Order: sequence, then C-alpha cells, then structure tokens
Amino acid sequence: MDYQSHVDALVRHLEITPFLSELAQAGADIDLGTWAQVVAQAGRMAEDLVAPLDPVLDRKGARVEEGRVRTAPGHGDAWQAFAQGGWLGLPLPEHVGGMGLPLILQGACEELLNRASPAFAMLATPGRTAAELLTGCGDAKLADEWVPRLLAGEWGAAICISEPDAGSDVGRIRTRARRRDDGTWRVTGEKCWISYGDHDLTARIGHFMLARSGKESGVRGLGLYLVANRAPDGSGNGVFLRRIEEKLGLHGSPTCVLGFEDAQATLIGEEGRGLQTLFPMMLRMRLSCGPQGIGVAAGAYATALRYAQERRQGGDPGALPVPIAAHADVQRMLLRMAGGIETARGLALACASALDLGCRAGEPEARAGWLSLAQFLLPIVKDGAARLAFDTASEALQVLGGAGYTREWPVEQRLRDARVFSVFEGTSGIQAIDMLHRRLWREKGEGLGRFLAIARAEPGGDEASHLLADVLDLLEHTARRLSGMQGAPRDAEAGAGAFLDLCGMAARGWVALRIVLRAGDDPAGARMKAAARFYLAELPIRAQAAAGLACLGGARLEGVGAWLD
Repeated sequence: MDYQSHVDALVRHLEITPFLSELAQAGADIDLGTWAQVVAQAGRMAEDLVAPLDPVLDRKGARVEEGRVRTAPGHGDAWQAFAQGGWLGLPLPEHVGGMGLPLILQGACEELLNRASPAFAMLATPGRTAAELLTGCGDAKLADEWVPRLLAGEWGAAICISEPDAGSDVGRIRTRARRRDDGTWRVTGEKCWISYGDHDLTARIGHFMLARSGKESGVRGLGLYLVANRAPDGSGNGVFLRRIEEKLGLHGSPTCVLGFEDAQATLIGEEGRGLQTLFPMMLRMRLSCGPQGIGVAAGAYATALRYAQERRQGGDPGALPVPIAAHADVQRMLLRMAGGIETARGLALACASALDLGCRAGEPEARAGWLSLAQFLLPIVKDGAARLAFDTASEALQVLGGAGYTREWPVEQRLRDARVFSVFEGTSGIQAIDMLHRRLWREKGEGLGRFLAIARAEPGGDEASHLLADVLDLLEHTARRLSGMQGAPRDAEAGAGAFLDLCGMAARGWVALRIVLRAGDDPAGARMKAAARFYLAELPIRAQAAAGLACLGGARLEGVGAWLD
C-alpha cells in the first residue's frame, strides 16, 4: 500500500468521522475538499522529504560532541523544509501564525509523518503542543516571544517531568525552583528521558519543567516553569547535557539526561499548580501517540502487503508458484493488521474531534461532556495505537519470514522503533489504572456512559450491528462488576489491563460498524470494509475473553511473594 492509498484511506475516514456537524456548529471550518488537499500534500511531504531520511537517522543516529547533541546528516535541512512548509502550526489560531484547522486534520497529517519517520516526528509534537499551551496560558508577553518562533521551527521545545527517582510518580519530583529577591526564578535539579532535550536543529530549546517551589509534598508543591537552554543573546543558562541514551530504536531522536544548575526560569500559571497548568499540553501529546503508532503500523503493513503480493511460494507443484497472499493464513495476518489499523485510525480521529469540542463547544456543560468523552477515549487511543504498532510490525515480519528479520527490509526497524510507544507518555499499566480509578470509579463512568450512548445510536438491523450491540452490553456489564469491586482495589487492578482492552475492543468495534455502514464501495471503501468486517467477526470471542480476565480478581496473584522475596 503506497502513500497514495494511505492518503485515500485517511480522506475517507475524514468524510465519515463522527462529530463533524457538532464541530461545524462550534465554529470549526469543515471543508472536506480543502482537507483532502492538505492530507495529499502531507503525504507528498512525508514520502519525498522525510521517508528517505529515516534510514539515515536509524543508522547514524545522534552523537555528543563538545557537550552538545549533533544530529544525523540531512536532519537539519529536512527540519527546516518541514517547518517552512507550515506543518508545525496546523491547529494553532491564525493570529499567532497557525492555520486554525481542527485537531482531526492535525492527526491525519501526523499519521503520514510518523509513517515516514517517527524519530523525525518526535520533535514536531512538543513544539506544537507547547505553542498551544502558551497561547492559552494568559501570559501574552511570553506567548509573543515563543509561539511564532516555535511555529517557524526556529526554536524547539521539550517536556521535562521524569527524574531518576520520579518517573510517572510525579509527586516525588525533587527538582527545586527558587524565587530570588528580584522576583526571577531559578531551578536546580536533574531530569531524564527527555526527547530532543538537546540538539542542533533549532537555535534555542525551551524546557517545560515541573519543579518544586514550596514545602508541600506531592503534586501540590509543583509549578510549571519554562527554562530556555540559552539566554536570548546565546549565552548559557545553566542547562547541561549529561548524556544521551543508547536505545533499541528511534536512534534519530536523542533521549537526553539534563542537569539544571541555577538556571533562570519563567513561571507559567500559578505557583503550586504546575500539573494542572501542564495538563492541556499532556492531553495533546498523548493524543499524538495515536497517529504515531498508527503511522508506524501502516508502514509495516504496506511492506507486508507488497511482499505478499510479489513473493511466490506454494500451490500446485506442476504449475508456477502462487503469491503467498493467496494462502489463507497469510490473508488472515494481512486482514488482522488492516482491521487493527483502520479501526484504530477512525477512533483516533474521533477522539481528536471530541477533544477539540471540549475546547470549542459553546456552553461549559457541553465542553465538559465532550472532554469527558475524550478523556475516556484517550487511554484507549494511546495504548491501543502503541501496541498496534509493535504487533503489526511483528506480524509483518512474520509475513516476510526470514527476509523480515534482516535489515534489507524496514520492518525490523519499525519493530525496534515501536517498542517504546507503550512505555512513554504513560505505560500500558498506567493507562489501565487511569481507566479504572479515574474514569470508572472517580468519575463514575461518565465518559464510558457517553460513549455507550453514542455507539448504541448507530443504525442497526444487520449482523454487524448485532455483533457490536452484544459487545457494548458486555462492556457495560463488566464495568458494573468492576464498580462493585471498588472496595477491593487490588482485585480490580489485577484485571485493569483486560478492562482497558475490552474498552478498546468495543470502541474500535463502533468504528468498524461505521466503516461497514458508510465507507462506500469504491476501491478505498472496499478495502476498509473488508478490514472492518474481519475485525467485527473476531470481536465477540476476543471481548468475552477480555471481560472474563477483567473480573477474574486478585486470587490469581496469590503466591507471587514466593517469587518476589
């Protein structure tokens, strides 16, 4: 499947995605013809500019010279061309230099960019989401200084949360922020796992950092600070590169450990409310994990499909061998990959629309409702796309056989690149616990209820509709059982991963039904329908297994101490 086929599928998804009428009512410019042109242009940019660079990024990677990160040959030129094309500002308002386009279109273009090179794309996401954060932070001077340069690709951004002893457990952050007598802030501490924390692609890098300013423990003592690696005149600002990590994949994206030694900082928002201030940026970055995983999966699938159509093996010994795509087992693998990609793609775009409506909708109650739906879908989109990328790359390698295990074919790189997707921006386990504790228990399943109402409102009558209805009932029943286990959290947490899986199956089943009902019968629509019907055919059996595991309880963990002691 070449880039044009990928573009055709994305355009069809944009045409049939839910919530378009609600977006239009909220003031979004819904022009499907223009959207199709933007996606087509993104496909050309990804294929011609970024994809040829990706093998170079993998082979050459990044290195440290004289205390700074040096990127691979050609990376800088490609970054400048990408930024000058305006791709960093798609969803930003026009008055700050963006294009004012909906998040759904941003997601479609991100998917193509990530197919071309996830390592390259990882610099674009924090820059764009940082610009979105600053646009709404209320500090006009800070926004005027940073946003235009971020969107032009002149300056970059990185998010700095993790520390050696405080990864996802942000309440244990020890980096200190201190206000001087003149009112300026200084920060001192160590931060790690920082993607593009240092590089030579932009003149300046802004680190969006959580640091502790008061005596309060936990997240209440944290503020959000912008710490530039250099002062405006180019002099240093107490930010030092300690090292870059040697990694399994994503070699073109430097993962840095940084030290901050009395570095000058700017407080964003209120002191002590850093996590709340950072939250919108974290939501947008987590949303971008969807097109990241789907894009990588789509690239692996395209290689497997082309190989299966060209590689000949088996058949009547007295005749020419047949393409391996003619064998049922290979067809099963191809359809499973395609079904996962099409349903994950549709769900990621739907989630983008819901998150957009959480900001655009007129009434506060309406915005809260859309945000509740988006927050229910986000863990599903993030974790589902992350695992889809790795699983699809693994399945693609299986289709290629021994050839897939060699560097002659790109699927081995996609497998390596994708493995970390289910680790950063919140691991699979964290997404599952978030779904259980926050979405189901604390919020009493509000987002889940909204999803069920929307999914059940789809037209019914055929077999596919009945399949989905049964799975939705199963999800609701399982959620009630887990709600009753709130007094025994360990028992429920033992099945949290399976519950997240079940939520994802039901949500992607909803998307599959929409594809079957709306995708059309042209070549693009026919391919999508075949993939969706395969997904729906396996859905009830897989959903039953996930529901059973979700409610199995913690008894299966008895005896684990014998292994851990």
